[in-house]
Amino acid sequence: MQDLPITALPQETQEALKAIGKADILIGIPSYNNAETIGHVIRAVKLGHAKYYPGKRAVLINSDGGSTDGTREAAQTAFDEDIYDLSLVHRPQEPIEGVTTTYLGIPGKGSAFKAVFEAAHLLGAKACAVFDSDLRSITPEWVQLLLAPVLEKGYGYVCPFYRRYKYDGTITNSIAYPLTRALYGRRVRQPIGGDFGFSGELVSQYLEKDVWETDVARFGIDIWMTTTAMVEGFKICQSFMGAKIHDVKDPGADLGPMFEQVVGTIFLLMKTYESRWRKVVGSRPTAIFGFKTEVSPSPLQVNLERMITKFKQGFDQHETYYEQALSPDCMSKLAEVREMATERAIDFPKVLWVRIIYNYAASYQKESDRKHLLESLIPLYFGFVASYVRETESYDDYKAEETIEELCEIYEDTKPYLLQRWKEKGCEE
Repeated sequence: MQDLPITALPQETQEALKAIGKADILIGIPSYNNAETIGHVIRAVKLGHAKYYPGKRAVLINSDGGSTDGTREAAQTAFDEDIYDLSLVHRPQEPIEGVTTTYLGIPGKGSAFKAVFEAAHLLGAKACAVFDSDLRSITPEWVQLLLAPVLEKGYGYVCPFYRRYKYDGTITNSIAYPLTRALYGRRVRQPIGGDFGFSGELVSQYLEKDVWETDVARFGIDIWMTTTAMVEGFKICQSFMGAKIHDVKDPGADLGPMFEQVVGTIFLLMKTYESRWRKVVGSRPTAIFGFKTEVSPSPLQVNLERMITKFKQGFDQHETYYEQALSPDCMSKLAEVREMATERAIDFPKVLWVRIIYNYAASYQKESDRKHLLESLIPLYFGFVASYVRETESYDDYKAEETIEELCEIYEDTKPYLLQRWKEKGCEE
């Protein structure tokens, strides 16, 4: 095994892992102030291991970002609980080992994942999985769904396939999924889903990348993992996980840094993998494992007026900047959207939105103030999501999904426009 530097795990955690020695399976749970939910996730993982992999040695690591609400204590309590008899699950031959640690590095989910990767590397794990710590819908079956394709079918990377409420995951629906699909030609519905399975070989690839001092170490980790696996030749599949119930937020609420880091990572990877995506035309399906059931995700209340207000205010604030970043045709049509928007009504054409994203993707490669660029995109995102909400108000989740599929096809069909703007901005290799 290649000797890689260990920088995200404290020394005492490294010693604890060395004392364990080897493991077949490593499961990671990154956390930050998730005391209410992390115990449920750990119990599900313990039962999943006992039910599906009782003879395999497994380690469960909680990689925490310095929680102050008792998250690590709640994790340790769940590690120590004897839950097998009451759950009608036989005690595993190899009890799962629990480790809780505070990761080192830039605060963010990516640094938490790096600690998990390093633990997997130290243990020589053959298969790994990570689960969000705020999951309320996780079941023991999720452990098998993310690990079995790796252990039994030779896949390198497993993405989740959820049933989600139509307004949950709007960054995924409007940018991450359709743009990644159009660029790299693979239909992976939840590229930033939060729960993934991957091989030990892929872990080594991740650790060798020089990205851990960038926004990947914050919230860009999910899309970076998916894109890296997709482009570098690893077999990819999806597993049907049912409904995802977690701590969701109104898409019109404050996005914090997440939007900038996710979208910025996608744009950054476009330069890294330019030679790959330039040749891709259309897209192909990705296999989905698991038994599909009819499930109903929890509804999410959306404040339409707030999103439209943020769009209009943001447009007025950044109008001069848009005139520089966007093509004249895009700017003209965007100004019409702003002029016609009322308190509760907005019509933001899908083709316009895709062209704006492609303009921003090209501009990002040459922009010195990338933070300002991404900040200026947020009001336009609010406007587009508000328009999507208006369009799909009367739709069920399945009908709304057809609207997302339509958007994906526009991204694919409009890709020649991206190549044109890429060349005009001088981004070509």
